[in-house]
Amino acid sequence: MTDRSPASASRPHRPQRAHHWRHDLVELAALFCAVAVADALANLVVHGPRGPVMLVASAIALLVTAAFHTWWARRHSHAPPGPTAPSDTGAPAGTTARGSTAGTAPAPADPATEGATALWRMRTTVRDEPGSLAALCTALAHHRVDILTLQTHPLPEGGTVDEFLLRAPQELPSAELTRAVARAGGHSTWIERADAHDLVDTPTRVLGLATRTALDAAELPLALRQLLGRCTIHSIPATTLTGRPNAAASAPVEGVLEATTMRLRDPSGGVITVDRPYLPFTPTEFARARALVELDARLGPRVPRSQDVLTLPEGNEITVRRADGSDVVAARAMHDRCSERTLGLRYHGPVADADRYLGHLLSPRFGRTLAATTTSGKLVALGHLLWDGDETEVALLIEDDWQRRGIGSELLRRLIAMAVEARCDSVYAVTQASNTGMVAAMRGLGLPLDYQIEEGTLVITARLDAVRAGSRPSYGPQGGQRSYESPRHQN
Repeated sequence: MTDRSPASASRPHRPQRAHHWRHDLVELAALFCAVAVADALANLVVHGPRGPVMLVASAIALLVTAAFHTWWARRHSHAPPGPTAPSDTGAPAGTTARGSTAGTAPAPADPATEGATALWRMRTTVRDEPGSLAALCTALAHHRVDILTLQTHPLPEGGTVDEFLLRAPQELPSAELTRAVARAGGHSTWIERADAHDLVDTPTRVLGLATRTALDAAELPLALRQLLGRCTIHSIPATTLTGRPNAAASAPVEGVLEATTMRLRDPSGGVITVDRPYLPFTPTEFARARALVELDARLGPRVPRSQDVLTLPEGNEITVRRADGSDVVAARAMHDRCSERTLGLRYHGPVADADRYLGHLLSPRFGRTLAATTTSGKLVALGHLLWDGDETEVALLIEDDWQRRGIGSELLRRLIAMAVEARCDSVYAVTQASNTGMVAAMRGLGLPLDYQIEEGTLVITARLDAVRAGSRPSYGPQGGQRSYESPRHQN
């Protein structure tokens, strides 16, 4: 039921009350006049010599009074109506019985804010009965809420989860919207702000995610995150770094759905876990996620093979391309050419264990990796963009002889462009204060940075909000936002 202040609720009724009192006063005055005239006429007729004349005059006076009363009533009955207030029945907006509606229309909008709208994504659970959806739609219509899209998710135990994309008046708070849905029979309601990306209809969005997954195996975790909303995705490898079987990486082929957690068999080995504590998954969402994973399994390992040839300031040329598991041998050879200090700054652990990380780092399931190679094909640098749950990490490893030539900055800018394309809110780098090259590369991005010391380790976080607010960025060698395509682009 629309809330109204006492003043606004009573103001529309005052002209009507004044209209009724005016009629009563006129009729009462006319009655007194008629009685007085009748008494005077009776006295004149009984005691005066001109009784018949007075009777005729009294009749004329009564006719004039009746004509005046008729004119007055007609004039005010055709007066312009005042502002009408919505009727208040005392019943809540929505339904008192399934399918029947009651309530009041919303109060007139403030002219200053009229026309301003906000997008909301809302999900609520209703009983699977005729009229349930109609009651929800009626309750939303009473608040001038436009339903842009609607999805229904049947539940195995009965009931239906209805997911809406709504355009509501800007001044309508989410709490009032939730209360209206609750009065209409919805429960377990969840609501959050939406943006322009949500305006794409569900089939189109799912097809787009499937296309991205088909082109690049590294897109699967991102596709799942965009399909399921705000969630945390972890890829658990089948074996540990020591080569032992990972007990946590077990799931049946068909997957497992447990309220706010789903476990899916990873086609590359291991398990993909998806957690969304704030909202349980529905069987429909589970089926969609499983279909994406099955598509990835059928297509097998794949990475885009495009590459760029760049010229360094001293004249040497390097090739930047995507790397995958086929580059493990070349990456191990680069490890052998790197100093212990360089490996220690990169891996923050025993240098002897560096080779064990390569299988994880080069797997497209855990992120994207860029490789820089010379004209002879020797691998001299690696840049990683790693999916860390709902966060994203960037890391660089540059061979000693190729450091301080701009390779690290070039790889980092390209990784940031990938993070923006993946709609990441921020990226972080774990390093040490003595790693001046990494610190300078992060500062060279021109993005807002946060610095934090954790257990003697420096964590630098770059916020991408400002970049995401504009167009999709492409970083060039000098740090400006421009196309990073080199003069020679090879496929």
